[in-house]
Amino acid sequence: MATIADAAALLEQIAPARLAEEWDNVGLLTGDPAGPLRRVMTCLTVTPDSAAEAIDRGADLLVSHHPLPFRPLRRLTTDAVEGRLLWGLCRAAVAIYSPHTAFDSAAEGINRRLADGLGLADARPLTPHREDATLGAGRVATPPAGATAQSLAEAAKAMLDIDHARLVGRPDAAVTRVALACGSGASMLDAAVAAGCDALVTGEATFHNCLAAEARGVALLLVGHYASERFAVEALAQELAAGLPGVEAWASRREHDPIRLV
Repeated sequence: MATIADAAALLEQIAPARLAEEWDNVGLLTGDPAGPLRRVMTCLTVTPDSAAEAIDRGADLLVSHHPLPFRPLRRLTTDAVEGRLLWGLCRAAVAIYSPHTAFDSAAEGINRRLADGLGLADARPLTPHREDATLGAGRVATPPAGATAQSLAEAAKAMLDIDHARLVGRPDAAVTRVALACGSGASMLDAAVAAGCDALVTGEATFHNCLAAEARGVALLLVGHYASERFAVEALAQELAAGLPGVEAWASRREHDPIRLV
């Protein structure tokens, strides 16, 4: 029978921990590595909905892109939401693994998958890793000839199955080089400019990030934090099922984007 350690080893191959940012918390965060593994669920974030689903469906492992816990805990009680979620999962013997920024930056990680899904060519790291320049944070890639900010937005909406995206800049602006940074990636604007990019695709940005992009002539395409990463979590479930024979794997069906248009 497969074990939690087997899943952790496979996830390490997919998203090597050495690629994670120094501030991150990745790897097996709770659980017994020697514990049996029959069912594994992936999700973007551990929430009351996704945690309840993992428990209700008898998951032995919850692979959450965003770590829980993220920062060191001084106490673990049910008085706070984070403690309540952890306590419930631990009591149900559901281990937690998070690949987070290691998965963002991996060779076949989220940012590379974004580039491929948008039809971009020659993807390479936006910020190369200190040990291996072929890996690293973000991606920079080349769009098809004649691409505009509008055509990039349409490609993103189709790929991510979303009905809207937000754009800073003119829709008809020509796009010749694109930077990609899933999640909250607007902090990579400087790196995008240094790489000669005239567009940056990310999940979300602050108002001041938007002003900075506009001032520097970079089209900033905001597709939503959830949409920019959730698609890869769904694919990850399929890869775990393929790599762990006899193990049932699925992406959370109860998880949802908390933001609604009204």
